Amino acid sequence: MNPTPTPTTQPPPPPYDALLVVSFGGPEGMPDVIPFLENVLRGRNVPRARLDEVAEHYAHFDGVSPLNAQNRALIAALTTELRAHGHTLPVYWGNRNWKPYLADTVRQMRDDGIRHALAFVTSAYSSYSGCRQYREDLQRAQAEAGPEAPAIHKLRAFYNHPGFIEPIADGLRAALTQLPPDRRAAAHVAFTAHSLPMAMARTSAYEAQLAEACQLVAARAAVPAERWRLVYQSRSGPPHQPWLEPDIGDHLRTLHAAGVRDVAVTPIGFTSDHMEVLYDLDHEARAIAAELGIAAVRTPTPGTDPRFVAMIRELVEERLTPAPTRRWLGQRGPLPDQCPADCCLYDPAVSAIPAPGRTR
Repeated sequence: MNPTPTPTTQPPPPPYDALLVVSFGGPEGMPDVIPFLENVLRGRNVPRARLDEVAEHYAHFDGVSPLNAQNRALIAALTTELRAHGHTLPVYWGNRNWKPYLADTVRQMRDDGIRHALAFVTSAYSSYSGCRQYREDLQRAQAEAGPEAPAIHKLRAFYNHPGFIEPIADGLRAALTQLPPDRRAAAHVAFTAHSLPMAMARTSAYEAQLAEACQLVAARAAVPAERWRLVYQSRSGPPHQPWLEPDIGDHLRTLHAAGVRDVAVTPIGFTSDHMEVLYDLDHEARAIAAELGIAAVRTPTPGTDPRFVAMIRELVEERLTPAPTRRWLGQRGPLPDQCPADCCLYDPAVSAIPAPGRTR
């Protein structure tokens, strides 16, 4: 853990009067599924057959994405955490692709008299879809709300914050204990993250941040380097477009060919157990493992772990003082409060389906 003070020469922060939780959104019943997917794919020439294919995933869950319920639970826990530490900021919530829509929430904040808000985005890493696109979403929502819209400043990305890393490491240790004692030492760990188009990955620190997060978790869970690998999941682009690899399914087949019998799947790229975890890992990847005869266990995401909730409160507190102490792990240091102007540039028009967001 590496705290570092911010120089005291910085100007005092503005009087923030609200916190906005920004997320992807998800349907809450079968009638919502196709309209939600149309929102996700707006402006893309995607065949209806593709929408129907993804909609079938939701049918396994009666059309309900777990993401909205998870965000409600996170907001409740965060509100309690803030109040317990003397912060009275109201907590708002807005989504990119489903109700409550971000633009509607920003209009409500305007009407409530909010002038300066902080925004927590439920994405730990830097990439176009995980950071820059959300900043663009916020700017559009402010424009729709008009000149009286509040100023909104995004909190820094948190992939190397102990409040994110430590719950995952503890979850991995617990998952490994589910394997037969005489086979744990030989078990492998597959860290998974959402695949991205290579063109998107090249303009961000996504891969490097993921690699460091894996190293941090593996070290705390006492998993040697030769027994873990970062792999990807939930690819959604056209076959001709290169995306980050290897896919979790292909990796499981490679492990099987090498004689591996036990795998702990650790979704390090996600903050909660939404559809891409429950379907793509717990359903699809688990079925591949079972077919291969591999015993597979899965690590939980941080969700509402008290350390993760406290991390969000700490990120807020960093912005409430001109000389904060910032916590991080590893060698890269804390990310800046403000992204550079050219950070994570990408033209979504080059991708048939934006990522992440295939089945949330």
